[in-house]
Amino acid sequence: MTTSWSLSLCVQSKTSADTKALADALVTDEEIHWSASKESFEFHLREQKSKDLRAMWNTRMRGIIAVDSLLSSLSAKSEGSSTKTD
Repeated sequence: MTTSWSLSLCVQSKTSADTKALADALVTDEEIHWSASKESFEFHLREQKSKDLRAMWNTRMRGIIAVDSLLSSLSAKSEGSSTKTD
């Protein structure tokens, strides 16, 4: 008997541009499904073995975390910029 393991994640960031950047980080690895409003996306992982699913999940999450950290860093720097106008 073969057990199929699956995992789904829905992602939405602070802005639609940030959400798109997070989706772009996965574009070569996963099929992205956008919500009707284009404010969030989801992807699904399916593996035959739980250890393979965990490895794939960890890889995808590292990519998302790296992009999110970069976006946060860029946002913090722009908030402190002397050229920012509000």
